[in-house]
This record gives sequence, C-alpha cells and structure tokens, in this order.
Amino acid sequence: MDAVSVIILAAGKGTRMNSELPKVLHPVAGKPMVLHVIACARQVTSDHHIHVVVGHQARQVQQAVTACYPVNFSLQKSLLGTGDAVKCAIPALAQDVKQVVILYGDVPLIQPETVADLVSVHRSSRAKVTILAADMDNPSGYGRIICDSMNRVIAIREEADASAEEKKIRRINTGIYCFDRQFLAMALDQLKPDNLQAEYYLTDVVGIASQKNENVAVKVLKDISQVLGVNTLDDLEKTRNLHGHMQNELP
Repeated sequence: MDAVSVIILAAGKGTRMNSELPKVLHPVAGKPMVLHVIACARQVTSDHHIHVVVGHQARQVQQAVTACYPVNFSLQKSLLGTGDAVKCAIPALAQDVKQVVILYGDVPLIQPETVADLVSVHRSSRAKVTILAADMDNPSGYGRIICDSMNRVIAIREEADASAEEKKIRRINTGIYCFDRQFLAMALDQLKPDNLQAEYYLTDVVGIASQKNENVAVKVLKDISQVLGVNTLDDLEKTRNLHGHMQNELP
C-alpha cells in the first residue's frame, strides 16, 4: 500500500479568539485541540508521515505537540494562505509518499474513519484531488463546490469571491482533502494570489486539476459536526459540547 502523509495546518493567528494563547492550543476535553487532530492522523499513518505547519507563536505550539507526539514540523514564515502553508511542508515529505491528506489544527472533531474513507475513495477513483464535502441548509461562510453541466467539479469558490448564484449552492468544501502527491506539488507552484484576500488558496488547486482534465472526486460527509472549525470562543464552547456528545455515543 502506498504511504500517506498528513499535513496539519496550525500556523494561523486566531485573532477572533481574543486570547494570547495560540488558537490550536485551546483545550478541548482537557488537551489542546491540535492534539486531537494529531491523534486522528496517527490512526491513518505513522508519526514520521505527520507534518504540522506552524507559524504564529510557532515555538509554543511546537513545544506543546512534541511533549506528546514525535511528529514533524514545517515553518510558514509569512501567513500567505493555505496554499502557501501546504507548500511549506512538501519538501519534508518522504519519497515513498503517494497521497497527501490535509487536516487543520482547529478542526478537532474529525474522526479517523472519515479520513480513512477519504483516502479509500481517492485511491479507488484514481483521482488527483478528492474533496471532503458536505451538504448544508445554510452554507454561508463556506467555499462552494462548483460543478459543470456534466456534474464534474471544476472549482471551489470561497464565499468572499462567490457570485450571488454560486452562494445558493448547498454543497460546501470542508477544507479537508486527499491529493496525489506529485500533482499537488506541481499545482502549488502554479498558485497565484489573485483574490480578494491576496493569498495563495489551496482551493485553487481544484481549478488547476479541472483545467488539466484531471479527475476530481468528492466524498460527502453526513456528520457535519466533525468539520466544525474553531474561530471564536463560541465555536470553542460548541466544539467542547459536541466532543462530549460524541464520546457519550461511543459503544
């Protein structure tokens, strides 16, 4: 079986948390939320294939992680977007890695089974990109998955860049992906910051795949709570409550 690497993005400032503590170190169920994501990744691959991208307060995040797990770190020197963050980790990937999964240090409820299913769909469909998607009644704030008349994925449009018609689309991008490693490295080199945020969007890799007529697959997640991102203290409280419910539901 081909090796899988997991890149966990944990470089952001988290300014809406109104806290001096790095966002990914805020605790959920008694431990920093990024450790929940690493624990999930360890069910899918080995420690030496896990790469945490740090940036804001990098040393503090790295110390908290290394106290628990012997994973790898890559430094994003300037916070230029998700595409740039992933690109920082690419040179550190082992040669035998064929697939790359992207997770987030502030999405602590993601489950190993979901990630394993994503990789399985990616492999079976022989895709260059596989998107973890979800259907939402209120998709406001999320990137929309744009399809052509043949229902093929052609792009992901961030909310800030979406047209009024595109904002009506209910299928959203959770931000979690499985990529073909070689394709990802090539596509990251082609990213341009020509958007309202002037950042390198990882989502633009999907558009590059479409332009090259590469296969883009979609895995639809039914349990949307798994991909709740923590951006505010209210989000943190909601995540803590959901974690408690999820634990209570385990057999």
